[in-house]
Amino acid sequence: MSCVLETTRLQLRPCQIEDIQLLYTLWTNDRVRYFLFDNRVISVDEARSHVEDSLANFERHGYGVWLIFERSIDLVIGFAGFLPSEEGTPSLIYGVHPDRWGCGYATEAASAVLIYALEKLALPKVRADVDEPNIASVRVLEKSGMRRRGRAVVNGHPLLYFEKSRSPDPES
Repeated sequence: MSCVLETTRLQLRPCQIEDIQLLYTLWTNDRVRYFLFDNRVISVDEARSHVEDSLANFERHGYGVWLIFERSIDLVIGFAGFLPSEEGTPSLIYGVHPDRWGCGYATEAASAVLIYALEKLALPKVRADVDEPNIASVRVLEKSGMRRRGRAVVNGHPLLYFEKSRSPDPES
Protein backbone atom coordinates (compact mmCIF):
# COMPACT_ATOMS: atom_id res chain seq x y z
CA MET A 1 0.00 0.00 0.00
CA SER A 2 1.48 3.32 -1.10
CA CYS A 3 1.65 6.00 1.56
CA VAL A 4 2.13 8.82 -0.96
CA LEU A 5 -1.09 10.82 -1.23
CA GLU A 6 -2.04 13.20 -4.02
CA THR A 7 -4.66 15.90 -4.35
CA THR A 8 -5.30 18.41 -7.09
CA ARG A 9 -2.63 20.81 -5.80
CA LEU A 10 -0.64 18.78 -3.28
CA GLN A 11 1.48 15.72 -2.87
CA LEU A 12 2.00 14.25 0.59
CA ARG A 13 4.77 11.79 1.42
CA PRO A 14 5.82 10.27 4.74
CA CYS A 15 8.54 12.27 6.47
CA GLN A 16 11.98 10.67 6.59
CA ILE A 17 15.11 11.04 8.74
CA GLU A 18 16.64 13.36 6.15
CA ASP A 19 13.66 15.73 6.66
CA ILE A 20 14.52 16.52 10.30
CA GLN A 21 16.08 19.93 9.59
CA LEU A 22 13.26 20.88 7.25
CA LEU A 23 10.62 19.99 9.85
CA TYR A 24 12.60 21.59 12.66
CA THR A 25 12.66 24.86 10.70
CA LEU A 26 8.91 24.67 10.09
CA TRP A 27 8.06 23.59 13.66
CA THR A 28 10.12 26.40 15.21
CA ASN A 29 8.54 29.10 13.04
CA ASP A 30 7.01 31.45 15.62
CA ARG A 31 3.59 31.46 13.91
CA VAL A 32 3.47 27.66 13.42
CA ARG A 33 4.63 26.70 16.92
CA TYR A 34 2.22 29.12 18.62
CA PHE A 35 -0.58 26.52 18.66
CA LEU A 36 1.42 23.43 17.74
CA PHE A 37 3.84 23.41 20.68
CA ASP A 38 2.10 26.04 22.83
CA ASN A 39 4.70 28.55 21.63
CA ARG A 40 7.59 26.43 22.92
CA VAL A 41 10.73 26.18 20.77
CA ILE A 42 11.52 22.49 20.40
CA SER A 43 15.07 21.16 20.05
CA VAL A 44 16.50 19.42 16.99
CA ASP A 45 16.59 16.23 19.10
CA GLU A 46 12.86 16.58 19.81
CA ALA A 47 12.18 17.05 16.09
CA ARG A 48 14.28 13.93 15.40
CA SER A 49 12.26 12.00 17.99
CA HIS A 50 8.98 13.04 16.32
CA VAL A 51 10.26 11.91 12.91
CA GLU A 52 11.51 8.59 14.33
CA ASP A 53 8.13 8.07 16.03
CA SER A 54 6.37 8.79 12.74
CA LEU A 55 8.48 6.21 10.90
CA ALA A 56 7.68 3.63 13.58
CA ASN A 57 3.98 4.53 13.42
CA PHE A 58 3.89 3.99 9.65
CA GLU A 59 5.39 0.53 10.24
CA ARG A 60 3.07 -0.30 13.14
CA HIS A 61 -0.19 1.43 12.21
CA GLY A 62 0.04 2.47 8.55
CA TYR A 63 0.00 6.17 9.40
CA GLY A 64 2.30 8.87 10.74
CA VAL A 65 3.29 12.36 9.59
CA TRP A 66 3.37 13.32 5.93
CA LEU A 67 5.17 16.31 4.43
CA ILE A 68 2.94 18.50 2.26
CA PHE A 69 4.41 19.56 -1.09
CA GLU A 70 2.91 22.19 -3.33
CA ARG A 71 2.96 20.27 -6.63
CA SER A 72 3.29 23.21 -8.99
CA ILE A 73 6.67 24.21 -7.56
CA ASP A 74 7.71 21.08 -5.61
CA LEU A 75 7.98 23.07 -2.39
CA VAL A 76 7.42 21.74 1.14
CA ILE A 77 4.71 23.87 2.69
CA GLY A 78 3.65 21.90 5.75
CA PHE A 79 2.81 18.61 7.38
CA ALA A 80 -0.28 16.54 8.13
CA GLY A 81 -0.90 13.17 9.69
CA PHE A 82 -1.81 11.28 12.81
CA LEU A 83 -0.45 10.52 16.23
CA PRO A 84 -1.49 7.27 17.88
CA SER A 85 -3.35 7.35 21.19
CA GLU A 86 -3.66 4.95 24.08
CA GLU A 87 -7.34 4.43 23.20
CA GLY A 88 -6.33 3.36 19.68
CA THR A 89 -8.03 6.27 17.89
CA PRO A 90 -5.45 8.34 16.02
CA SER A 91 -5.32 12.09 16.47
CA LEU A 92 -5.09 14.37 13.42
CA ILE A 93 -2.31 16.96 13.35
CA TYR A 94 -1.37 19.43 10.62
CA GLY A 95 0.32 22.71 9.98
CA VAL A 96 1.09 24.89 6.99
CA HIS A 97 3.81 27.51 6.61
CA PRO A 98 2.36 31.02 7.21
CA ASP A 99 3.31 32.03 3.65
CA ARG A 100 0.63 29.57 2.47
CA TRP A 101 -2.10 30.36 5.01
CA GLY A 102 -5.47 31.19 3.48
CA CYS A 103 -4.93 29.08 0.35
CA GLY A 104 -6.96 26.09 1.49
CA TYR A 105 -3.90 23.82 1.69
CA ALA A 106 -4.48 22.78 5.32
CA THR A 107 -8.04 21.67 4.51
CA GLU A 108 -6.89 19.88 1.35
CA ALA A 109 -4.11 18.03 3.21
CA ALA A 110 -6.25 17.22 6.27
CA SER A 111 -8.99 15.86 4.02
CA ALA A 112 -6.47 13.69 2.14
CA VAL A 113 -5.07 12.07 5.28
CA LEU A 114 -8.59 11.62 6.72
CA ILE A 115 -9.71 9.79 3.57
CA TYR A 116 -6.58 7.63 3.74
CA ALA A 117 -7.18 6.71 7.39
CA LEU A 118 -10.91 6.09 7.16
CA GLU A 119 -11.12 4.50 3.70
CA LYS A 120 -7.74 2.91 2.93
CA LEU A 121 -6.86 1.85 6.48
CA ALA A 122 -10.55 1.36 7.38
CA LEU A 123 -10.08 2.92 10.81
CA PRO A 124 -13.44 3.29 12.57
CA LYS A 125 -12.79 6.92 13.53
CA VAL A 126 -10.19 9.63 14.01
CA ARG A 127 -10.04 12.51 16.44
CA ALA A 128 -8.52 15.97 16.62
CA ASP A 129 -8.11 18.59 19.28
CA VAL A 130 -7.53 22.24 18.61
CA ASP A 131 -6.91 25.30 20.75
CA GLU A 132 -10.27 27.08 20.87
CA PRO A 133 -8.78 30.48 19.90
CA ASN A 134 -7.31 28.93 16.72
CA ILE A 135 -10.33 29.78 14.58
CA ALA A 136 -8.55 28.95 11.30
CA SER A 137 -7.83 25.38 12.47
CA VAL A 138 -11.39 24.98 13.75
CA ARG A 139 -12.58 25.88 10.23
CA VAL A 140 -10.16 23.36 8.68
CA LEU A 141 -11.58 20.58 10.85
CA GLU A 142 -15.16 21.56 10.07
CA LYS A 143 -14.49 21.80 6.31
CA SER A 144 -12.81 18.37 6.48
CA GLY A 145 -16.04 16.89 7.78
CA MET A 146 -15.05 16.52 11.41
CA ARG A 147 -17.71 17.16 14.04
CA ARG A 148 -17.23 18.91 17.35
CA ARG A 149 -17.55 16.46 20.24
CA GLY A 150 -16.58 18.46 23.30
CA ARG A 151 -14.59 21.15 25.04
CA ALA A 152 -12.17 21.14 27.97
CA VAL A 153 -9.56 23.35 29.59
CA VAL A 154 -6.21 21.56 29.75
CA ASN A 155 -3.25 23.23 31.48
CA GLY A 156 -5.06 26.54 31.22
CA HIS A 157 -5.70 26.14 27.47
CA PRO A 158 -9.29 25.83 26.19
CA LEU A 159 -9.43 22.91 23.74
CA LEU A 160 -12.14 21.79 21.34
CA TYR A 161 -12.43 18.09 20.46
CA PHE A 162 -13.50 16.85 17.04
CA GLU A 163 -14.17 13.41 15.58
CA LYS A 164 -14.92 11.82 12.22
CA SER A 165 -16.14 8.26 11.76
CA ARG A 166 -15.85 5.98 8.78
CA SER A 167 -18.95 5.88 6.62
CA PRO A 168 -20.87 2.63 6.93
CA ASP A 169 -20.09 0.14 4.18
CA PRO A 170 -23.02 0.30 1.73
CA GLU A 171 -22.75 -3.47 1.14
CA SER A 172 -23.16 -4.42 4.81
